Amino acid sequence: MTAHLSLSLYIRDVRADNTQSPQRIDRYMISASRLVFFHLRKYTTNNVKKAETPEASCFLRSIMSVADQSLGFQRPRLVAKKVLAKPQGEGEGAVVRRSIGRPELKSLDPFLMLDEFSVSPPAGFPDHPHRGFETVTYVLQGGITHQDFAGHKGTIHAGDVQWMTAGRGIVHSEMPAGGGTNTGLQLWINLASRDKMIEPRYQELLSEDIPKAEKDGVEVKVIAGEAMGVHSPVYTRTPTLYLDFTLKPNSQYHQSIPESWNAFVYIIEGEGVFGIPNSQPVTAHHILVLGPGEGLSVWNKSSKPLRFILVGGLPLNEPVVQHGPFVMNTQAEIDKTIEDYYYAKNGFEMARQWRSK
Repeated sequence: MTAHLSLSLYIRDVRADNTQSPQRIDRYMISASRLVFFHLRKYTTNNVKKAETPEASCFLRSIMSVADQSLGFQRPRLVAKKVLAKPQGEGEGAVVRRSIGRPELKSLDPFLMLDEFSVSPPAGFPDHPHRGFETVTYVLQGGITHQDFAGHKGTIHAGDVQWMTAGRGIVHSEMPAGGGTNTGLQLWINLASRDKMIEPRYQELLSEDIPKAEKDGVEVKVIAGEAMGVHSPVYTRTPTLYLDFTLKPNSQYHQSIPESWNAFVYIIEGEGVFGIPNSQPVTAHHILVLGPGEGLSVWNKSSKPLRFILVGGLPLNEPVVQHGPFVMNTQAEIDKTIEDYYYAKNGFEMARQWRSK
C-alpha cells in the first residue's frame, strides 16, 4: 500500500501545482491513473475484500474506478479551447449565439461557422445568397420555412435537419414557420475547391427518420456518420460526423473520432465533464475545441440531463477567402462570385427576377 499511497500523494500534488497548464496536468493525471490501474491488475475482487482495513479497501476501489474511467481511450481528446457563444444580432431582428466564426474562433477547418439561432416573427433571415460551401440547419424548437430561387420550398420542424449544398450558387430565405420562439443550430461546412462549383442539392431528414440509439443512460441521434453501431444515410461531400447526445445524470460515454479530423462539442443544455473525469464541468452555450487523440470521453456528473452535439470533419487544408456568404479559395474567385451575383450569371441566373413570398 505504501507505493499506492505515494502515487495518491503525487496525484494530489499535480492537481495543486498552479505552474502547469491544464492540458499538461490532464496528461499527468491520465498517466498516473493508468499506472495505478496496471499496477493493481493483480488485485481481484477478493483481494479488495481482504484488504487489511476498511480505509485500504475504500482506497483501492476508488483509485481503480478512476483508472478505469480514464481508460476510455489510450489517447483521449482533451479540450484545447473553450469559447462562450454570446448573443448577437443577425439577419433581420434575429438573435444568434455564434461560436465558430467569431474573433476568438474564426474557423475550424472544414467548419466555417456555427450559430445557435433564436427567431420570432416578423424577424428572420430574408433573401440572401450562398456559394462555395454547405449549410446544415437543425431545428431544436418550432420550425423554419425555407424557399429558394429554384422553386424549392418546405418547412422543417423540431428535430428535423436540412443539409443544403450551395455549390455554385443559391439565393434563399429562412423564416420562422409560426408564432413564438423558433430555435436551432446552423453549421457551415466548407467545400473542397473541386466541389465549390457543383450544382446545388438538398438532403432533408425528418426527426423520425434520423437514426437513433440508446445505451446505459446515453441517447444519440446520428445526423451524420456513425455512433453505437448506427449509421446516418446522409452523404457528406466533406467527410463529417454530426451527433446529438443526451446523457442522463451519472452516465458516461466514449465516442471514437477519426484521428486526422478536427472536432468540437457544443453544449445545448446542462453541464458536462469532457476529456478526463477530473476536468471542470462546462455549461450550456460553450463550444469546446478538441485536441488530438482517438476519441471523446464525457461524463454527466450533475443531477440534470446533459445535451450536446459532437461534430468532426476531415480538414481540407486549402486556402479560405470569405466575403460574407461567399467562400472560395482566392480573392480573384471572390471577385468573380460578386460579379456573378450582381449580374445574375454563372449559377445566379434566377436571382434577377426572384423574390421570396
